[in-house]
Amino acid sequence: MQRPVLEESRIHPAIRDKVGAADATLAEVQSAIASNDVVVVGMKQNPHPKRARAALNDKGVPFQYLEYGSYFGDWRKRLTLKLWTGWPTFPMVFVKGVFVGGADEVKKLIDSGELDTLLKAN
Repeated sequence: MQRPVLEESRIHPAIRDKVGAADATLAEVQSAIASNDVVVVGMKQNPHPKRARAALNDKGVPFQYLEYGSYFGDWRKRLTLKLWTGWPTFPMVFVKGVFVGGADEVKKLIDSGELDTLLKAN
């Protein structure tokens, strides 16, 4: 599946820097994914990232947590990540570089034992 992205040549030069600012957020998340087996991306005031982190902590799985604002700020950073993954909510959880979903999906992976399998994979 390939999601379309607006070509840079179709963006007016006066706003390219504003549009390109999202690249830093994406680069930070991609770097964390490349450096950690498990990454949780969340936001303040949202209980679901806390649930995902608690489930991983209870299982004893180390993870990197990245937080981007709250309901009142940093919406552009979060929107960038939503468009990148195609996932509309937080948290966004990555295991061994693979996007696995949010808190409910992580809990299912833990309960089924599949998380252990994913973590053992190269």
